[in-house]
Amino acid sequence: MNLYLNKSPAIPQKIILNTVEVGLLGLSAWLMFGGEGWLSSLLGVTPTTPVPLRRWVILLFSVVTFFRMGFMMFVLMKRSVPWQEVVSVSAAYTLYYLGFAALVLPSNAPLSWVDYAAIALFAMGSILNSASEVQRARFKQLPQNKGKLYTEGLFAYSMHINFFGDILWVLAYAIVARNWWGAAIPVFLTAMFAFVNVPALDEYLAGRYGAAFEAYANQTKRLIPFVW
Repeated sequence: MNLYLNKSPAIPQKIILNTVEVGLLGLSAWLMFGGEGWLSSLLGVTPTTPVPLRRWVILLFSVVTFFRMGFMMFVLMKRSVPWQEVVSVSAAYTLYYLGFAALVLPSNAPLSWVDYAAIALFAMGSILNSASEVQRARFKQLPQNKGKLYTEGLFAYSMHINFFGDILWVLAYAIVARNWWGAAIPVFLTAMFAFVNVPALDEYLAGRYGAAFEAYANQTKRLIPFVW
């Protein structure tokens, strides 16, 4: 977790990540609104016409995520970005942008209250993730807070509220895609956070902040507010 201590603009890594995202967005749009014919002929099925509205929702999710992540990467993120992270994040974006674009293709059902609830869930997850990062960044920018652990704002409800936000907006993708295979993606992401990211980050924070982190951990849920 030394990457949290190393400050760097990491411009080449960020540009490559951004370029990969743009390419994946283009591929996802092509697949949902033009390339389905190629895939349908390959699979021997008839393309869906007219284009279901839920595909536009999936594309909207991806566009919002692209701009939101770009803001956090180029404006809020001050730490170094190792090249292995570029690879892993690119793989995650492939699942979100291209994976859900492919998974939504078989569904031509009209939007229902479940989908509108998923849109609200996506908005909530996006806000939790981005707003918590903005709150923490503003706290860290103040000279008097240098070296202090941030435990306020949305982080008062969960030690990793930003991760919880990620789970919500990815779950929203899976709901709108209406494909059981898509459910595996938020489940896998939750498992990664619970068993890999959260323990590793907690170990780093405990070593850096000591008693302050211990007190914070004793009174705050780790990932899911009010639950765990």
